[in-house]
Amino acid sequence: MTASNTRKIDHSVAVAGFPFPFPKETYRYSTNVEPASVPRATTAGSWGEHPVDIDHAYLGELAERASILSSDPSRLQCLPHMVPAAWDAMFVLMEELAAAYPQHMSLTREGGGWHWHNGLLGIDRCFAVGEASSMPEGPLGFIGQQVQEDIVLLDQRDGELWADAGLVTFAADWSFGFDVGMSFLEIHGPVPRVHDEGVIPRAQAFLMRLEPGQSYRRTNWTLTVDGKLDTSTETYPEWGPDRTALVDGPLAAVGDRLHLRTEVQHLIRLPESNAIMFLIRSYLLPFSALATVPAWAARTVEVLEDCLRTWPSTRACSELVRSASAGCGSSVASAREAPPGPRDENRCQQLLCSLAVMADAEQVSSERGSAQEHERGTEGPDAPGEQKAPTQQERAEATLRSIMAGGNLTAETMKLSNDFTDRQVSRLKALFRRTS
Repeated sequence: MTASNTRKIDHSVAVAGFPFPFPKETYRYSTNVEPASVPRATTAGSWGEHPVDIDHAYLGELAERASILSSDPSRLQCLPHMVPAAWDAMFVLMEELAAAYPQHMSLTREGGGWHWHNGLLGIDRCFAVGEASSMPEGPLGFIGQQVQEDIVLLDQRDGELWADAGLVTFAADWSFGFDVGMSFLEIHGPVPRVHDEGVIPRAQAFLMRLEPGQSYRRTNWTLTVDGKLDTSTETYPEWGPDRTALVDGPLAAVGDRLHLRTEVQHLIRLPESNAIMFLIRSYLLPFSALATVPAWAARTVEVLEDCLRTWPSTRACSELVRSASAGCGSSVASAREAPPGPRDENRCQQLLCSLAVMADAEQVSSERGSAQEHERGTEGPDAPGEQKAPTQQERAEATLRSIMAGGNLTAETMKLSNDFTDRQVSRLKALFRRTS
């Protein structure tokens, strides 16, 4: 567990460029695509001017990426037939960077090849497209360590899309090393609710209609503890326990530890290879910083409350939501009507954080009659003679063993997620009993 830092951190720059993901007071799974490279104004600033965004976290995130790749090279993969697409992707990204940041980067003709300059990192490289000796780390390995976005390349064949190459170090609850070579539909198999609403087939149909050079974007959101970018399934033992610790710990610490995570995903049809480049940029903002923008604070409360009301699985938490709202309801009204004072802001932060933890626990669940049994099992010590329940890590390891032995990926993953949700809900109820 990462302890909360007591030193006051200035998040103003991050707030100004944060892609706040809630344009409405409700949230539903959707493709929500729009043309890329169109700046989007927010209450606190703007975002979206460039498909490849360099910001204040550039050097730090690239250092983190290099460290992850050093310890786990499987985060970078390129199946042999995707090598031309990797060169295509590198060249397109270089063109985007040079156009967006000409004071720092340039791509120029030199002899029979090209010269790439990145002044921010002190990189100068002459290369010839397709000539491996001029790019020994590979095109994705080279350019992927100069952008903050994760990169996935999709090959289109046999009427489907296939994730056959990429560099992904900042995955949120998934594994590129496991997914490489799988189809678009297979990759999204474990994602709850989107199948009932038909989001994934519609998304694939949209992507397959993209013309060369076309680019679109969409946003997605989730919640992350302690601002960790790498929450891939490979590293679950490192970040998974933080969720439990956050629920069991003091409510006052949640504002700084819990982060709203927005992914800005760009979808670009590459001009030469016809592959689709899927860029995923993750932005993290602690709820304590989010609550300094009153309009964002009020809207986040509205969205999370709506999620808890609307999604069938959230009805089990309705009493918990009402108790949280009753304790902090006046601060929500203050956030909606006027900038809150220090005391109201703190109370609003507590409500935001409480609802956010519940939404994170509920987001991956489906309503099941066994929830009460799980709840009863967590309210006290094991009954005499009962076997102690396995830990979340032990459950995860058992799930992985089952999948590797031929078990159904979707069913096993959903079972693990649902079990985690039931236990988190009961812990949350216990937390509110302690703090009420």
